[in-house]
Amino acid sequence: MKKSKLNVFLLMSMVFFLVFVSVVPALASFPEKEITLIIQAAPGGVSDAVGRAMAAAAEKILGVPIIPTNITGAAGAIAMGKLKESPPDGYTIGYVPVELAMVKALGYADISPDDFDLIMRVNIVPAALTVRSDAPYQTFEEFVEYAKEHPGEVLVGTSGTGSIWHIAGLALEEAIGATFTYVPFDGAAPSVAALMGGHIHAVTCSPAEVLSGVNAGDLKILAILGEKRSSLFPDVPTAEELGYNVNVMAWGGFALPKGTPKEIYDTIASAFWEALETETFQKVMEERGIEVSPLDGPAFREFAIQQFEMYMELIPRALGQQQ
Repeated sequence: MKKSKLNVFLLMSMVFFLVFVSVVPALASFPEKEITLIIQAAPGGVSDAVGRAMAAAAEKILGVPIIPTNITGAAGAIAMGKLKESPPDGYTIGYVPVELAMVKALGYADISPDDFDLIMRVNIVPAALTVRSDAPYQTFEEFVEYAKEHPGEVLVGTSGTGSIWHIAGLALEEAIGATFTYVPFDGAAPSVAALMGGHIHAVTCSPAEVLSGVNAGDLKILAILGEKRSSLFPDVPTAEELGYNVNVMAWGGFALPKGTPKEIYDTIASAFWEALETETFQKVMEERGIEVSPLDGPAFREFAIQQFEMYMELIPRALGQQQ
């Protein structure tokens, strides 16, 4: 009996040793091959710009190629689903946008911040209420008064039903106690073009997306609907400064599949933080008008969960009011 127990002990010890010697070198030598970076949006947008800039900077630090891969559809749910199902070995990283906090409320996928190991938040892009320069309201207060006096008459362009800029309009509508009529477009650019053409009355998209129109004197931003003023338009107040609790913004960061070993997580996080500070990365953000607003993993997780809880309440209520 004692010999049998001894044999079992020796066998278990050997198994543990073999697992240990196979895993530890793998962790110590990470990374050994190229890394895939899943980006949930098509090339050319903010998500793609941030993802590719980070990949270019971080691969020089990690010493292996980081390959950006665009997977679009369902407000990012398809890409985030792919990331969620990937092996937690560090060789698949994802850019996660604000839709991480939205897709469940929108009914697109059962995905939440708890499904990932969040690395860092990188950027925020606040919504901005923008109107034509020749509009009958030249201040935010005048717009609020007009919208209340003309229920349903203010046409607000969005980048599609359920998009973050649509949600920004709904949040604004709820905060000021007015009723808008929404006109969905296939992206923010065509909605801004419609505003320029006088076909709608306002848009709630990012400051960068109305920059050229404002600079040309055709458009005017009345308020920033985010947590702080835009660096592109530092003189424009936030809605909160004006007494209205509206804080809707696009944001983005990076995540790993849940259960990634701490040693691998720390290696990637360290490289990404170093990459964030590089001149090349910062230059891309500046050129694109993207607000760099970093949070570390734990802070990003807390922020994302707060956003998730907010949208789980706001989206069903707001969309229900539109039906």
